Amino acid sequence: MNNFFKFLIVFFCILMIFKKSFGDEEKQIDDGHKYNIYTGMFDFSDEGKKSQIIGLQHLNDNLFRDSFIGTIKPVTGFMLTADTATYLYTGIQAEYKIGKLNLIPSFTPGLYHEGDGKDLGHLVEFKSELQLSLDLSPTTEFGFSYNHLSNASLGEKNPGANSYMFNFLKNF
Repeated sequence: MNNFFKFLIVFFCILMIFKKSFGDEEKQIDDGHKYNIYTGMFDFSDEGKKSQIIGLQHLNDNLFRDSFIGTIKPVTGFMLTADTATYLYTGIQAEYKIGKLNLIPSFTPGLYHEGDGKDLGHLVEFKSELQLSLDLSPTTEFGFSYNHLSNASLGEKNPGANSYMFNFLKNF
């Protein structure tokens, strides 16, 4: 079975685990925890090392802070590529609401392990991301994001990686 189809199966299984009834949105209790399940292409700009990606991200809306640059909140997540590269990260993101659209830039330092994937040159990597999402309901969003992973020249080499993802965000 193709790796892409394996990733899709895992992605939809995760969706089913976190799925709550869409028809009873108003009956759900929102305790401030939001999860972002995403899939896409890791390092799409490097033909030799691009790979499918899947990840899970947690946001705690109870820890938000309004600041002069927008609503800031912590974000923590984990991603895995089809080539077994992994990235565990935590950082901050800002949120800007434009009607039903959400513009969400983030910065998350983390730990990267290349597995059988691309060598990014260092254990410590920094992810800069921009996400655009659409509110589907009061507790559900669908979006698209682009990110760049780099070690900021901490290592002897710093090839970086550009990725894009489709995001499903759900408050629980």
